Amino acid sequence: MIPNNVLSQPEILEHWQDESNGAYLYGKLAPMMQNPDHQAALERLVKDETAHAEVFAAMLGATPTLEVSTRTKLMLLTAKLLGPKIALSLARLEEGREVERFLREAQTGKTSPELQRLARESAGHAQLLGRLTGVTGDPWHHNDSGGTIRNVVYGFNDGLTANFGLIAGVIGASVSREFVLLTGLSGLVASAFSMGASGYLAAQSQREVDANEINTQRAELLLWPEREQAYLETAYQEKGLTADEARNAASRLMSDPEVALRELSKEKLGISGDTSSPVQEGVVTGLATVVGAGIPLIPFLFGGGVAAIVTSFAIAMLAHFAVGAARSTFTGRGWFRSGFDMFIVGLGTAAIGYIVGLMLTGILPKA
Repeated sequence: MIPNNVLSQPEILEHWQDESNGAYLYGKLAPMMQNPDHQAALERLVKDETAHAEVFAAMLGATPTLEVSTRTKLMLLTAKLLGPKIALSLARLEEGREVERFLREAQTGKTSPELQRLARESAGHAQLLGRLTGVTGDPWHHNDSGGTIRNVVYGFNDGLTANFGLIAGVIGASVSREFVLLTGLSGLVASAFSMGASGYLAAQSQREVDANEINTQRAELLLWPEREQAYLETAYQEKGLTADEARNAASRLMSDPEVALRELSKEKLGISGDTSSPVQEGVVTGLATVVGAGIPLIPFLFGGGVAAIVTSFAIAMLAHFAVGAARSTFTGRGWFRSGFDMFIVGLGTAAIGYIVGLMLTGILPKA
């Protein structure tokens, strides 16, 4: 049993909601699976999640009424429209979010043998969903070696902030709705191509640097293999192997030059080889920029005047807060603080752009 003084009632209820929503989701997804083994796997998850929910219900002293979360509803809608695989990928992230909660609680001493068991089983659920969807790694780690998350956030934020500032500037200059649209669309296109090209060139440059470093490492392996073996032996001993164990492991690796090259590239250079395509990086960054840059333009597509200006400001500020809050999922910061920081950045950008527009209106000669 979990001692009642380990977690607060709101924390227990949040765990119960997560586990209950998981059981509900897997119960709905299981019949959609064409592979009988996959269907059976999801049915096992239903039982596990239900058992987890019962643990937390016992701590609450009663079983609350389940409120199906908006995330769960969206995942089910995604499964109906696009098939269950994408929904399972999102469910894997949800399991990772639950494990993150267990880990955060453990960091503050809020844990017990029973909570540790539930955390291990939740981690196992995430790994099972990863196998079903062909994804590796632990979803509660957000290092994202391919940089996809980084590119989405970076592109969206750059497009939103830069174009919002640009639009605020021309609004400050008291121009027509058509001029605002022209300026905003021009900024959107320019930002998208610039950010997309930057993402592509950065990834391509990194790939070329990595390739050059690996070629250098290949030459070292050819010229002085005994030195490279000694390096591996030292590295393995630092990781806890005995001298004999490290020597044997390094010797086995060195018997296959390509395997040795991969291991040395990872140990010495930090290059794993798991990099995404530069084209993919450029496209992702560019598309994210388009979405971000398009947000403050939306009201001007349907009208002008004060109403469009106020609406543009409101949705752009909400978007700034939302992207900041979303970043907290990967940074571990509080969602409100992270969202508020981005809100201030957006507000400052709009204010500066608007003031510059006003100033230029008085300085530039009239047409």
